Amino acid sequence: MPRIGITGHRCVPTEVLPAVRSGILAELAELSMEPAAEALSALAAGSDQLFAQLALDHGVPVTAVIPGMDYEAHLGDEGVRGSYRRLLAACADRVRLPLEPTHEEAYYAAGRWIVDHADRLIAVWDGHPARGLGGTADVVAYARRTGVPVRVLWRPGVSRA
Repeated sequence: MPRIGITGHRCVPTEVLPAVRSGILAELAELSMEPAAEALSALAAGSDQLFAQLALDHGVPVTAVIPGMDYEAHLGDEGVRGSYRRLLAACADRVRLPLEPTHEEAYYAAGRWIVDHADRLIAVWDGHPARGLGGTADVVAYARRTGVPVRVLWRPGVSRA
């Protein structure tokens, strides 16, 4: 069963969204041709939710990977939490990870779980270092160390806020 995971920034600048959306759609088009394909996402704001919604829209089942913390409370405003709950209800499966000592360790554990269970990884990443443990750069580095192919989606010359 082919699996594709996502890691990415929570805030994706508007000028990057078309490149990100088309890159995700290209990956999902290829994946949706495979029997028993699966998408893996932590359903965080931004990249994760966009990926999960596009996967669902294209008939690719999504597995939610829920970090071991009070995750929903830390997702953002009510709009983001509402999207999380809606996407979570639509997921084919859920993986609840064990409790971690810090939020950063919980995020990183979720990223590693996704990499460990994916055949390839999409990274919505500006190429800069992580702003804290478990950020996109850390998950990309982990994927590369473990040999999981990574496709980075971003528009050159654009910085995130």
